[in-house]
Amino acid sequence: MSGPDRRAPSTADLGRLVVRCPDRPGIVAVLSGLMAEAGANITESQQHSSDPSGGTFTLRLEFVLDDLATRRTELEEALAGLAGEWQFTWRLTEAARTPRLAVFVSKADHVLQELLYRVDAGDLRAEIAAVVSNHPDLEPVARAHGVPFHHVPVTPDTKDAAEARALELIGDVDLVVLARYMQIVSADFCSRFPERLINIHHSFLPAFVGANPYRAAHDRGVKLIGATAHYVTAELDAGPIIEQEVARVDHRATVEDMRRIGRYVERQVLAQAVTWHVEDRVVVEGDRTIVFA
Repeated sequence: MSGPDRRAPSTADLGRLVVRCPDRPGIVAVLSGLMAEAGANITESQQHSSDPSGGTFTLRLEFVLDDLATRRTELEEALAGLAGEWQFTWRLTEAARTPRLAVFVSKADHVLQELLYRVDAGDLRAEIAAVVSNHPDLEPVARAHGVPFHHVPVTPDTKDAAEARALELIGDVDLVVLARYMQIVSADFCSRFPERLINIHHSFLPAFVGANPYRAAHDRGVKLIGATAHYVTAELDAGPIIEQEVARVDHRATVEDMRRIGRYVERQVLAQAVTWHVEDRVVVEGDRTIVFA
């Protein structure tokens, strides 16, 4: 007897709609009616109001519409027709389209390995189009997964040229992921990927900075180890936060124990943030995010 069919459902006709507008009565009914008139079946609906008395309303819908790729233009025209009256902005995407990612790394492999595994397993529906590194160490990891690897050395004197070369190599990608890339990217680099550039770092900042934060945290008896994934802006480590997680340690933990636990947390946090981004679950609202998890 054969086992249950565990194949993921087809995404061919699955769409996602994110709408933002001034909060007012009737917007949910209007959008639901539009989808019903188009023949779409809403399979997931989440919403958030920043202030019901007059703030911003955000709605995310997942829906199934037969022959979505062909009928997308029809749906976009209907949305455009309502956008002026209801003063909303909107984003419509097709789940069948595979986002292309560029991953920047240095020498640590744990976060890259997690992203590669999730893509290969189908848990992260994206294509890692390129891995870029300022060191050659992780080339075998990328090549083992069939991903192009580009070694672009960076020194203080060559930083601008290195960034230009990296941009040339990755081409047109939907998202750039700094997966323990131990370089500060420039404001110009950030501006090329607004809300499409994600970083991961330990959550000891700003208390324990420098090259050996785990030693400093250990010496101070820290009891929580965490990681933060956020969008990158020109202000260092100050972009809108997407995901955070912590793990508890006690007095018995060595510095190496703390580093190991930190690696586990970083893997989970960054992979989750990237997954939510490619599934259109993250909406930036000023200095913070709305995450429809």
